[in-house]
Amino acid sequence: MRDRAAFTGGSPQAVYAELWQRGRKARLRTRAILAGATLLLCGLLVNAIFGVVMAVLVAAADALVHWRVYHASSVWRRGLRGEERMNRVLRHTLERRGHRVLYERTVPGHGTADELVVGPGGIWLVHNEAWHPDAEISRHGERLFIDGRTQTKLVRGLTARADAAAELISRVAEVPVKVTPVLAVHGGRIVRPPFRADGIVFAPPVRLVRWMRRNPSADWSEEEVEAIARAAVHALPIGGRLTPHAAG
Repeated sequence: MRDRAAFTGGSPQAVYAELWQRGRKARLRTRAILAGATLLLCGLLVNAIFGVVMAVLVAAADALVHWRVYHASSVWRRGLRGEERMNRVLRHTLERRGHRVLYERTVPGHGTADELVVGPGGIWLVHNEAWHPDAEISRHGERLFIDGRTQTKLVRGLTARADAAAELISRVAEVPVKVTPVLAVHGGRIVRPPFRADGIVFAPPVRLVRWMRRNPSADWSEEEVEAIARAAVHALPIGGRLTPHAAG
């Protein structure tokens, strides 16, 4: 395999594409076995036509499952962390429900907030990470583990970023606010999401948005949301953009 780019320092895209192609015959063989067994069983129990219909449905379902696995790994394969995907999710969900979202704002001394969401239920600092499709993301006790290893640097950095953002926004808004750190998981195998570990909630994008709506940390009016969003704009240096609602 020395002369194969996928195994000599190739990109995650090249490696995964190579392995995916190598597994194609096995996937097709398994799909054929499932469809054949379904055809035989349903044909004997009901009739031939029903057996054919069910066999086609089983084959289609198997193809869909594998397509979703491949699609879910796309962010990781391209060497990205998932900001663009999370941005789209937020634009079609929370932004349409009156939340204000700031993108790529800098928290001085602590890096960049991928998305800062301000809504009636509070403020959330969203961080995005993409892992290998086979990586296991789980909680043991109150700690986060990726493939059996703790992630001290990741969780400490995200917690510090959220705390610093809260302090800066509170100073400008002249009212105390809390910023809740959350992490959108792209790819990997996340065990029983959403879950809280090391004080941070972890979930795939859509489930994370649902959790944010159902777990408020504040009860703000529309005017208060607007005022706090404007304070966040002034508190955090420009590194992205503010939604049109908050800018107006």
